[in-house]
Amino acid sequence: MAVFGILSIAMSLQSLVSTFPVSRLNEDWWKERHAHCQEVTKAGGVDVVFLGDSITQGWEGSGKATWDKYYAGRKAANFGFSGDRTEHVLWRLDQGEIIGLKPKVVVIMIGTNNIGHGSSNASATAEGVSAIVSRLRKGVPDAKILLLNIFPRDREATDSLRMQVADASAQFQKLGDERHVFCRDIGHHFVRLDGSLRSLLMPDFLHLNPAGYEIWAKAMEPELKALLGEK
Repeated sequence: MAVFGILSIAMSLQSLVSTFPVSRLNEDWWKERHAHCQEVTKAGGVDVVFLGDSITQGWEGSGKATWDKYYAGRKAANFGFSGDRTEHVLWRLDQGEIIGLKPKVVVIMIGTNNIGHGSSNASATAEGVSAIVSRLRKGVPDAKILLLNIFPRDREATDSLRMQVADASAQFQKLGDERHVFCRDIGHHFVRLDGSLRSLLMPDFLHLNPAGYEIWAKAMEPELKALLGEK
């Protein structure tokens, strides 16, 4: 009984961590990027929002050529912050990012750092993602939310972190209603038939290289066009 009680408390604490807004203002680059994203929000005129962690921020690095090809002409804005977890995204949403814009689509890719840093298990990570979706539904009610499964990570399908991110993604799939929230899994594009990660797309078994961003954009394009009402 005592052991069960301790486990229950531990699980509750993980959920609290993933859903309680936390800043990273002690990191200068993060503070500066947050201020920039506040200004982007104030300026308005954004149709497509990309929200997430380093994998999303990477559209400005390895993914820049693909971004310019697919999104530069679509009034898109990048709200990805390297290292962010769900709790950091929640803080940013509460502090002047995205809320106030009138985007047509918000693309979300978040959660791998919750699990990778060990701050949250799969269930707590899914709760953090759910909290983000709830906040966006209230703050930008007219936006379509394209919620992507957390991309696969680590070399093999049986690796612990790979299994945990898959578990978290499976749990937040229930958020999809095909009216406001559209849950999609394009992670299979990054793995081989035997489940091993395609290192030619993710050299470090986590982050995408230029070829990986091209695959992401192509895989998402039909869905994005439909949500934007493009022919």
